[in-house]
Amino acid sequence: MTEKDDKLKAEIEKALWAACDTFRGTIDPAQYKDYILVFLFLKYLSDVWKDAKIEYEKQFKGDKERIKRKLERERFYLPEHCTYDHIYEKRDQNNIGEIINKALEEIEERNKAKLDGVFRNIDFNSEANLGQVKDRNRRLKHIIEDFAKEALDLRPSRIGHSDIIGDAYEYMIKRFASDAGKKGGEFYTPPEVSVLLSKLLKPKAGERLYDPACGSGSLLIKMAKEIGSNDYSVYGQENNGSTWALCKMNMFLHEIDGAKIYWGDTINNPLHIKDDDLMKFNVVVANPPFSLDKWGAENAASDKYHRFDRGVPPKSKGDYAFILHMIASMLDDTGRVGVVVPHGVLFRGGNEGKIRQSLIEDNLLDVVIGLPANLFYGVGIPVTVLAFKKGRKKKDVLFIDASREFEKDKTKNTLLDEHVEKIVKAYKGYETIDKYAYLASFDEIKENEFNLNIPRYVDSFEREKEIDLKKTEKEITKVEEDLAEVRIKIKKMIKELGV
Repeated sequence: MTEKDDKLKAEIEKALWAACDTFRGTIDPAQYKDYILVFLFLKYLSDVWKDAKIEYEKQFKGDKERIKRKLERERFYLPEHCTYDHIYEKRDQNNIGEIINKALEEIEERNKAKLDGVFRNIDFNSEANLGQVKDRNRRLKHIIEDFAKEALDLRPSRIGHSDIIGDAYEYMIKRFASDAGKKGGEFYTPPEVSVLLSKLLKPKAGERLYDPACGSGSLLIKMAKEIGSNDYSVYGQENNGSTWALCKMNMFLHEIDGAKIYWGDTINNPLHIKDDDLMKFNVVVANPPFSLDKWGAENAASDKYHRFDRGVPPKSKGDYAFILHMIASMLDDTGRVGVVVPHGVLFRGGNEGKIRQSLIEDNLLDVVIGLPANLFYGVGIPVTVLAFKKGRKKKDVLFIDASREFEKDKTKNTLLDEHVEKIVKAYKGYETIDKYAYLASFDEIKENEFNLNIPRYVDSFEREKEIDLKKTEKEITKVEEDLAEVRIKIKKMIKELGV
C-alpha cells in the first residue's frame, strides 16, 4: 500500500471505532460487534453498488434495460429500498430497526447463493439488545449518521486499493476481541500467529486450504494471501452462528468469494464431505477452542470417519479431538497440519498419551514450537504450535522454544516480525540451535515416553556468568577510595560552615 492508502485506512478505522460509542457502556462488546460489522458490510455493499450504477448510467446514458442487465451481473444485487442511502433517508422513522431488518432480509434473498443465512442471527429491532423503542431508535440513528461521514465513504472509486476495507474489518474484529476479554479468543487469532502458521505451512498455488474451527476467518485469509495469487480454494466450518456470519462477510470483503464456509459442529457433524468420507486438503490449520469440555466423546466410538481409531480423548478436553480430525482431513501425499494448542497436549497421560505416541510412531509430527504466554485474548497461558506432515522421510522432530521472545503490548504480549522470522528460519534449518531449538531423534522421544514437554529437549536456562574475583576486588577498592575522598570533603565543608 502507498502512504495515501495507509492514511485512508487509518481514517476509516478511526471513524469505525468512533461509531462504536453509540453502544459502549450499554451493550457487551461481544454483542455489539455484530451490529457494527454487519452495518459495515451493508455500507460496503451499498457503496460498491452505487459506484457500479453511476458507471453504467454514464456508459449507457438512460438505457434502463441495459443498465438493469449489467447491475444484475454484479457480485451482489441490491434493490433500491435496501441500500444504505435509502436507510439513511428513513433514519427518523419509529420503525427504523424493522426497516433495516427487512433490507437485510431482502439482500440475503436476492443474493441467496452467497449470503444465505448470513443475517439470520442479527436483529436491529431487538429490545433485549438495543433497548426500548425510544433508546433503540436513537442508537440506530446515531449509527446510520456515523456511517454517513466522509471517512466511511467506501466506494471503490474513492478507496481504490481492494485490501483497505478488508483490513479495516480485521482491525475492528481485533479491537472487539480486545474489548470482549475472554470471549475475544473465541473469534479472533492474533495476526502474527496467523502469519507464523502461513509461513510454516507454505500454502502453494492450486492447493485446498481448510480450517475446521475457523472463527472469523483470519487464519484462512492469511493462508490465502501467502500464496500470492487467486489460484486456491478455501474451506471452513464454525460452530457459533454469529461468528460464522462474520467469517462469511470477512471472506467477501477480502474478495475470496468462492470460500465454502459452513455452520456446524465440526467434531460431531463435519460438513465438508466427499464420496461419503471426510474431504481431504493440502493445508489444514486451526486455533480450536482450548481443552473444550463436552466435545462429544460419547459419540467417538461410533464415528464413521474413523477419526478416533488412535484413541478417544477425555470428555473434558477436546484438544486431541480437533487434532485427530485435522490429521484425518490431510491429503495423503501433500497434507500439512498446523494447530495452536495448550501446553497440556504435550505431556498429559492416559488416552492423550496413547494418541500422542501413535502420531509420533506414524511419523506425522514435524515440529513443536513453544510460544509466549498471554498472546491470545482471554488466554494468559503459554501456547504451542504443532505442525504435522504426511510423507515425512526423516523421523526426527524439531523443538523450538520461542516462549521468551515477545514485545509487551499493553495488557497482552505480541510477536514482532523479527520473532516470527527467527522461528521460521529455525524451522527451515531444521537443526539444533543452542538455547533455542533442538532436533530430537525418535529414540530420544521414545526414551522420554513420548512426552513432548519442550524443556526436556531445549535447554534454555541462562546460567550466570562466572565472576572475575580479581576484577571485582579492584572495583570494590576503587569505590572505597572514592567514598573516603567524599568523607574528607564533607568534613572540610562542615568545618568551614562552623557546624
